[in-house]
Amino acid sequence: AFKVTERTIDKDGQILLVPDIEFETYYTSLPVPASTVIALYRDHGTSEQFHSEIKSELDLERLPSGKFTTNDLVLHLGLFAYNLLRLIGQESLKTDDAPLRKNVKRRRIRTVIQNLITLASKLVYHGRQWKLKLHKHNRWLPVFERLYYAFY
Repeated sequence: AFKVTERTIDKDGQILLVPDIEFETYYTSLPVPASTVIALYRDHGTSEQFHSEIKSELDLERLPSGKFTTNDLVLHLGLFAYNLLRLIGQESLKTDDAPLRKNVKRRRIRTVIQNLITLASKLVYHGRQWKLKLHKHNRWLPVFERLYYAFY
């Protein structure tokens, strides 16, 4: 698969005297059209970002054991936690009640952990019932309540 790009204007708006021609070649054994192969290669940066989040933000860069089965279990549990955090992050973006500075399409795992998982709270046993007390003036409380009832 290949892609040819001809530019007559550079990124600063300067008109070029001789056009700039860029040629990209992709060798693959996938039985899909060339446009699909080009789209897959264009999207590889997104998977790199997800891989980076798993390694750095969930601290799975070094696996804890020399045994394959133990590391396999840790990696599976880490991926389960990662998928849950991604689900919480995507669900939190469905309405605009989150105190965000700008509109985003996805929330990073670190942000979900900081804003929604490490919410200051107190577990209280009163009247033969366990209750989770949250500060009523917390900016993330409406989002937390909405997510609680969405997954309850």
